[in-house]
Amino acid sequence: MTSERILEAARALFAARGYRATSMQAIADEVGISKAALYYHFDSKEEILRRLTIPLLDELEAVLAEAESCDSAEEVRWRAIEGYVDVHLRHRQTLTMLVKDMTLLVQAPIADRFRTAIALANELVAGPGCGLEQRVRACQVVAGLADPVVLFRDAPADQLRSTILDGARALLGAPVAPRARGLPRGRNGGRRAILTDEQVTQVRALYAEGCSGEEIAARFDVSRATVYRHLKI
Repeated sequence: MTSERILEAARALFAARGYRATSMQAIADEVGISKAALYYHFDSKEEILRRLTIPLLDELEAVLAEAESCDSAEEVRWRAIEGYVDVHLRHRQTLTMLVKDMTLLVQAPIADRFRTAIALANELVAGPGCGLEQRVRACQVVAGLADPVVLFRDAPADQLRSTILDGARALLGAPVAPRARGLPRGRNGGRRAILTDEQVTQVRALYAEGCSGEEIAARFDVSRATVYRHLKI
């Protein structure tokens, strides 16, 4: 679909050159269409930016809301941390684009939604009834979840994810999760909560062929929730 090709091209160009340094003509050239055809699909560069950013924000808000509904404070904390990392890993180029042009992060409504999400993440990681020390440590943890995704954006997603989570555990004084067969595990050593882009493609193909979520989860050693989350994207 042409609109999806445009978004992919714009995401890559914005991440490489910066949003403000990328023209609509450059996007059209990258896709191989005329500038008039580009404007047929998107009214402006701002609309393209919105379409690229909204999925990240939607998913971030969704995983934090899901974490907030967990029963125990510890489960809330780690569901929020893992979900926060997973969303940013899935949207590496978008995050890189936003960091490259930091002024984009002060524009409403993007800025308002990011601030609200970060504040909620801080609250969930800190836990109820915490003191200043715990709140400061929670802020340090949340601040350290997204930066490595940008700084080490060429690192394999699974390896980067496990390293980021180990850092969060160290800051919070939690034990480092065990590994099996060299693969990063999920919360408390359970199943992983992230799939590579290639695995996501395979998951969708298997689901389209009639495989159940449980069968796919077992095949890729992830939870059913992880499978269904990727099917919704």
